[in-house]
Amino acid sequence: GSSQRRAGGRVPVKAQPRRRLRDLNRVDRRHQALQLRRQRKEAVLAEKRSLGSRDGPPHLVVVVPLHGRAAARDSLRLLQSQDSAVVRADEGTGGGFALLCPRLKQRWRFVTAQAGDLHAVLDLAKVADSLLFILDPVDGWDSAGEHCLSCLFAQGLPSYALAVPGGTDLPPKKRIDARKKLSKSIEKRFPEAKLFPLNTEQESSLLLRHLSSQKQRHLAFRDRRAHLLARAAEFVPSQDSDLVGTLKVSGFVRGQTLSVNSLVHIVGHGDFQLSQVDAPPDPLSLNPRVVKGQKRSQDMEVQDDSGNGADEMEEDVKVLMKADPSKQESLQSEVVPDPMEGEQTWPTEEELQEAEDSLKANRRVVKVPKGTSKYQAAWIVDDGEEGSEKDDDDEDDSMDDDLMEEAVSQEGESSEEEAGEEESETMTVSECLRDDQYDEKMEEDEQMLERYKQERMDEMFPDEVDTPRDVPARVRFQKYRGLKSFRTSPWDPKENLPRDYARIFQFQDFSRTRKNLFRQIEKEEAEGASVGWYVTLHVCNVPVSVMESFKEGKPLVLFSLLPHEQKMSVLNFLVRRHPGNSEPVRAKEELIFHCGFRRFRASPLFSQHTSADKHKLERFLRPDAALVVTVYAPITFPPASVLLFKQRSNGMHDLIATGSLLSVDPDRIVIKRLVLSGHPFKIFTRTAVVRYMFFNREDVMWFKPVELRTKWGRRGHIKEPLGTHGHMKCHFDGQLKSQDTVLLNLYKRVFPKWTYDPHVPEPVPWVRSESALPEREVEME
Repeated sequence: GSSQRRAGGRVPVKAQPRRRLRDLNRVDRRHQALQLRRQRKEAVLAEKRSLGSRDGPPHLVVVVPLHGRAAARDSLRLLQSQDSAVVRADEGTGGGFALLCPRLKQRWRFVTAQAGDLHAVLDLAKVADSLLFILDPVDGWDSAGEHCLSCLFAQGLPSYALAVPGGTDLPPKKRIDARKKLSKSIEKRFPEAKLFPLNTEQESSLLLRHLSSQKQRHLAFRDRRAHLLARAAEFVPSQDSDLVGTLKVSGFVRGQTLSVNSLVHIVGHGDFQLSQVDAPPDPLSLNPRVVKGQKRSQDMEVQDDSGNGADEMEEDVKVLMKADPSKQESLQSEVVPDPMEGEQTWPTEEELQEAEDSLKANRRVVKVPKGTSKYQAAWIVDDGEEGSEKDDDDEDDSMDDDLMEEAVSQEGESSEEEAGEEESETMTVSECLRDDQYDEKMEEDEQMLERYKQERMDEMFPDEVDTPRDVPARVRFQKYRGLKSFRTSPWDPKENLPRDYARIFQFQDFSRTRKNLFRQIEKEEAEGASVGWYVTLHVCNVPVSVMESFKEGKPLVLFSLLPHEQKMSVLNFLVRRHPGNSEPVRAKEELIFHCGFRRFRASPLFSQHTSADKHKLERFLRPDAALVVTVYAPITFPPASVLLFKQRSNGMHDLIATGSLLSVDPDRIVIKRLVLSGHPFKIFTRTAVVRYMFFNREDVMWFKPVELRTKWGRRGHIKEPLGTHGHMKCHFDGQLKSQDTVLLNLYKRVFPKWTYDPHVPEPVPWVRSESALPEREVEME
């Protein structure tokens, strides 16, 4: 109020933009909202019209049968039997074909992926415009289909349609009942989804019309990167070796403009550089007679391009662009650490003079026999120095004796354990071969039982450990420290970093870099192959195994990398346990990650997801809370989905957790907590004698500054040790109960292990079982 009275009604001058100098009236505001709404509608319609049209890429439809009895081949045969449509087979991908319909001015490309082949389904779903799920008319999907749907929903589901072929052998009344039952059963996965019967040509044309006109779902990690599904590929070995060469990949550019100077990632195989980009003639052109002034005769019949695909690629190839070595991204993924970095520089003349003066001051005159060298004279000891050297020798001998005693005790324990194992070893001879095969799994069961016990103990007594009796606690826990408050006590993120941190890259401000990069992608027009062009990419130094997998019928998917995405750093994922898996997963176990367009193996750390600057380590993946998973991995700009798999002994991959990429931050502090427990022996008003926390007097004195707490909420500190066996007098803020437990918290920062492996083995196909649809609940009388 006083400031307003002093101003006397004067208003400070504000610099306002011109468009805000006058307020819009009601009619103008309504007109402006109408314009914005019309612009958004036009953008959506333009995107819908460009997909599958003459100027855009073909509409990519991935057919996924979700049941072993689903008639996928009959469905594809119906889709191929459209009037005035041209069908062309694909090269490489088994069972794929292109459908050209000049009357509708649309073109589609259909690729089949089996639900049991997990990698093929996930790779194709990364680039697909629409997914066509083929259901069984009775059961819908089986266990393999359920597993496939769980992975697809976690990765990100594009636009989809549900087709139900078959069911014509049922009577009309039962057919309607089966359809209603199936619609009700799929509501959990697909609410408000429409089932399309697929038994006649008319129904197939309705399905095609729905696929072309439905609203497209966007996946953020692919919309900001150029990507391509190979239609044809050719491998040219290098001069040095036949195992590595140049891979020529042909396909339609999707997502963003593809630059020849950026790196590309072949899903499942790694990062590579491009040498050039060619522009061959479009093999799926709706108007093939006119291709930029060139005349080509093509018959409007069902053709097979697999035989002459390579010849067409070499007919009228135009070189669009070649890589510029000065602008091309480097493949360097790690920093090569310099072991001499951080050492002192070459000494100056003053420092050399000081060192020489100190040597002169420390010189001594010693009587030596004739012929003694300077090196030998340095080892001759005067009488005055014998006493001090004897003391040093005694200390060294005592330290050596301690080390010898520890080694002997460890050897004694190991020998006792080995003797115990030898004594308890028994041999059983089974009468049946099946018993031997059955008992082979007993070792895995025992390991799983031990994991369940450890997880249960960690839930009941979190972070509690027993104080060792053979090693002093001050030696065993010398890397740990006490904190006044876990929330507010400071911890330097640059303190005692491991050697692996010298190999990674770190951003000064990751969020700002990401924001600037995405703004640049949206506003600036990059030079390169535009969306919808049919191009041939020359990928350098590719192993021949990539071409072999393509010939086997597996999809070949390429993604262009954003700047810095080939470099290693520390990635943090926010995940939640998948409800379909309940096996205990311990920290630092090897897991398989599907992050965005990458997949790799690593041994992660688990930590709590909080807003504080320090995060407590979790020893197991909790089923009831979201946790943060930390690994060394290549940089990826969020948003990106992440799937965590665990490989069984038989080669199958189990989905254990799903989530998203949280941040790329090496400074995120993960703290391992360790709790030592003791029991009150004698209780006074506010003082108690505690035992069993330590077992010698020196350990009590060492941990005296650390604050104590109890399970019932009391706080206190160590006052003094009593005796020599670890009893201690402690003072608390209130009287203890006899059933209370005294705790001492110690903390240590932990880092992930460098176990990154980009090569993930192919999973064993999922074993199909009966229907996995949820059954109706039956009320028991």
